[in-house]
Amino acid sequence: MKILVLGLGNELLGDDGVGIAAARALRGVLAGEAGVDVTESPLAGLALLDLFLGYDRAVVLDGIRTGKAAPGTVMALGPGDLSAVVAPSPHYAGLPEMLAVARRLELGFPAEVVVLAVEAEDPFTIGAGLSDAVRGALPALTARVRRQVAAWQGRAPSAPGPAAKPGPGAAAEVRHA
Repeated sequence: MKILVLGLGNELLGDDGVGIAAARALRGVLAGEAGVDVTESPLAGLALLDLFLGYDRAVVLDGIRTGKAAPGTVMALGPGDLSAVVAPSPHYAGLPEMLAVARRLELGFPAEVVVLAVEAEDPFTIGAGLSDAVRGALPALTARVRRQVAAWQGRAPSAPGPAAKPGPGAAAEVRHA
């Protein structure tokens, strides 16, 4: 089984870089896992389609701003939990639209996609870096990814390496899917 761990975001825009930071933290941890690739990308919409091709399962790591959870809360979402993107052009397509295109074209797309999103505090300030709450959520996020990968592989997760301690404001993990 081939598994993609994909960190999304823009590390120049505050908490929007959480997916990239998580992918970088996981790269070494998952390096020995057969069939697991850890990738990061600043792309969005249909531009991501090629990254998913040829994988059986995928975990997408990203920031989200719902206003319904405390910053730093880790949420597990499925593609059905995400709203369609209403935009003036197909260039702004989201994950649901990308999945529909892949199915319609009968592409080799993952049969299961899990989105692990962290509630962002400030995903807009250029050069801000991660907020304390979002940085503090990284250990919970990376642990959740390791558990998901292990579940797909039918085994218990391996012991984690040294991890940063959660910072102030790091909220508990929330599971939606």
